[in-house]
Amino acid sequence: MAVIEQRTEARTDPQRRMAAGLTGLGLALLLVAGCSSTEAAAPLPPPPGAVATGPTSEPHAQSFPEWLAGLRAEAQGQGIAAATLDHAFAHIRLIDRVLELDATQPEFARPVWSYLDSEVSDQRVHQGYERLATNATLLSRVSAQFGVPGAILVAFWGIESDYGRDCGNFPVIDALATLAYRSRRPALFREELLAALHILDKGDIPLEQMRGSWAGAMGQTQFVPTIFLKHAVDYDQDGRRDIWNSLPDIFASTAHFVAGIGWRTGESWGQEVSLPAGFAWDQAELTITKPVSEWARLGVRPVRGPALDDDRPASILAPAGHTGPAFLVRENFRVIMRYNPSVSYALSVALLSDRITGGPPVAAAWPRQEVPLSRAERIEVQQRLAALGINPGATDSLIGPTTRTAVRTFQKTIGEIPDGFVTKHLLEALRHHAPGPA
Repeated sequence: MAVIEQRTEARTDPQRRMAAGLTGLGLALLLVAGCSSTEAAAPLPPPPGAVATGPTSEPHAQSFPEWLAGLRAEAQGQGIAAATLDHAFAHIRLIDRVLELDATQPEFARPVWSYLDSEVSDQRVHQGYERLATNATLLSRVSAQFGVPGAILVAFWGIESDYGRDCGNFPVIDALATLAYRSRRPALFREELLAALHILDKGDIPLEQMRGSWAGAMGQTQFVPTIFLKHAVDYDQDGRRDIWNSLPDIFASTAHFVAGIGWRTGESWGQEVSLPAGFAWDQAELTITKPVSEWARLGVRPVRGPALDDDRPASILAPAGHTGPAFLVRENFRVIMRYNPSVSYALSVALLSDRITGGPPVAAAWPRQEVPLSRAERIEVQQRLAALGINPGATDSLIGPTTRTAVRTFQKTIGEIPDGFVTKHLLEALRHHAPGPA
């Protein structure tokens, strides 16, 4: 679900599902690897006073036992029972694999169409349709209470854990302790670890069942512990908020969270559209918002369905440039991105929700002939733009709005359609016009 680091908008692989920016709640969480982290932990207990060693580990001022003693004192100061801490820490171990996953930077970013192929596969659509029907009564009740459609809840469920089949198998306390003690973001993970201990203390889940992704995302819709504490719901009223096993709790907790980050009841996420000849491609950006009726006046037309004629705000999104599909996206699309700030992720949830209610696939073809750029090549794009005096933002391989704006500026100078889409062809053009990296 939500959290822990920036990355390219086109997801890399299910193990790298990360997110950030729950700004509607004033949070700065990063919820990493989505629940598709299937690799089980294989930790080795460190010797007394030592830490698990691995390719990403660095010297630490305190031994792990010393650090753990300080954490225990802090947890007790927050009211967590000594018995809970005794049980949680009895066999705690640092996990090298967690550190490896935290440090991994994917070499290639998956194109949006490749991501959608796997996340919105025919099989997942069929299974989602069946689960929507099977749980119709429960979903209708949850939707009526929280204002979030059942199809959206099922879509989150499908994308996050393949309908509960793959929620991660790392022991959450061990994984978070590893990250809080040894990662690049110790304060963030320390907060999540303390929240996880509060969850244990409240009795929502036994320690042995508290398993999740390598970064502590838990349950069938992947909540980090702090989000769990704020938004998990005991909908079946059994005294526990169980997002691992109870569908009432899973759906209600997800709906409560999505409603809390701004879901607009009765409004769709958006739709596929066609763009007119001569469309101003610098307008195809999530940072550009216009009333739907204004987009219609500019020649934007729905691929299917009634004309665009309301005055609610929307943006145009063309994640594969001028040769791929285009979408008119509304505020609820941004809400999905607050769950996980990736365009590919948000499209997968949105399109899966449409498909499981009988909607057709995307009509326009994706430019499948395009080969994804490596991380080094994306950095080279940014470096060469900067060498031309066109500011691409940080040289970090992440193709965000600032880099796309710079790409559009360059495309205009060479007479190409300024869609901001970074391709091998664009890189070759930059190599021809700009000096190489120093």
